[in-house]
Amino acid sequence: MTVKEPSMLKQKEMIARNYDRLTRAPQHGEKVVSTFVPGNLNELLLCFDVVSNLPEINALQNGMRKKTGNYILEAEKLGHSEDVCTYVKADVGMMAKGNLAPNGEPLPSPDLLLLSYTGCFTFMKWFELLREQYDCETVMLHVPYAGDGVITENMRSYVVKQIREVVIPALERISGKKFDIDRLREHLAESARAEDDLVRVLESARHRPSPIDAWFGGVYYIGPIFTAFRGTPDATEYYRLLRAEIEERVALGQGPITPDGEMGEQRYRLVVEGPPNWTHFREFWKLFYDEGAVVVASTYTKVGGLYDDGFRHDPSKPLETLADYCMGCYTNRNLPQRVDLLEKYMRDYDADGLLINSIKSCNSFSAGQLLMMRELEKRTGKPAAFIETDLVDPRYFSPANVKNRLDSYFQMIEQKRRNRPTAA
Repeated sequence: MTVKEPSMLKQKEMIARNYDRLTRAPQHGEKVVSTFVPGNLNELLLCFDVVSNLPEINALQNGMRKKTGNYILEAEKLGHSEDVCTYVKADVGMMAKGNLAPNGEPLPSPDLLLLSYTGCFTFMKWFELLREQYDCETVMLHVPYAGDGVITENMRSYVVKQIREVVIPALERISGKKFDIDRLREHLAESARAEDDLVRVLESARHRPSPIDAWFGGVYYIGPIFTAFRGTPDATEYYRLLRAEIEERVALGQGPITPDGEMGEQRYRLVVEGPPNWTHFREFWKLFYDEGAVVVASTYTKVGGLYDDGFRHDPSKPLETLADYCMGCYTNRNLPQRVDLLEKYMRDYDADGLLINSIKSCNSFSAGQLLMMRELEKRTGKPAAFIETDLVDPRYFSPANVKNRLDSYFQMIEQKRRNRPTAA
């Protein structure tokens, strides 16, 4: 982005520092744990002073740096299908081509593969591939799927038992440190403070004009809390800065900052379902803000926790709150729950319509999206539309096709407005 506010500068420094720490971990005698974003146990990992490596964040970062196209081709040469998740292929290709982190340094081999399984079957297969590459311990935290939308005490106890009897002993073994539950409580308290400020930021989109874009801008906002920083003073300070900046924008009646500066007139308020495209992120966003379209709520920004639905990490119930966090992630929710959440966003944020970005290689998000779209049109009376891109495969981003569909969609919204009955 062209304009750099203090929070963005802080986040950029945090990410760069974490990659430097990660790539230098072997020299400093630090242990590395590879894990994923949804349902990650960052507060627990902090208790053992290990360094986190998040494979899908590596793929995302490489996508924004235009590197994933060659990595994906390399993975396909190795036999991976075109239909395999492109995060996986970007990771496999990166390993085949030197396994370099975004800072240009080699990524170290992990000392532990820790999988919190939260609704995405691909993660399991991905870890099987990683296990073939690395000679290290592998632990899977099995998280029950909330099929009927309810988290029961039995489900919670099941996850807690695994954390206590499997995950913690593994972390003790690889780190050489004993688990300290009081230290976990301190990290959980830090998380809750940051989560409060993040929710204030996300809910600011109820204002007119919205001071944020809750999808394109939102992916920056969620970065620290969904990755290696949740539970740290760094994350708490980042969200304090961010909230202050957004509250100032509200007071001044300003819109979000885009790569081309402050957004102008906001003609369309959208709710978006699905992840964004990373390889053409700025070009993709420009297709929206050039037409005055601002995203006021999105589901992708909830893959690492639905804090605006009331969840907070609770230091008084340290292991139970980790279990609830894992089970409550968006990717672990059933389709009726996802539809209910989108309907709530449509109403709470006074949206003009719903837009679905269907990701070609992401079954976790894409399955059922057309049914969701039709149901939400029926419930809200608002127009919905469907565009298609991919996560990090540049072959599946067509700006002309996306623009044509968006233009048609904005015309649908305008027509709906013209046909809206006026009060007598």
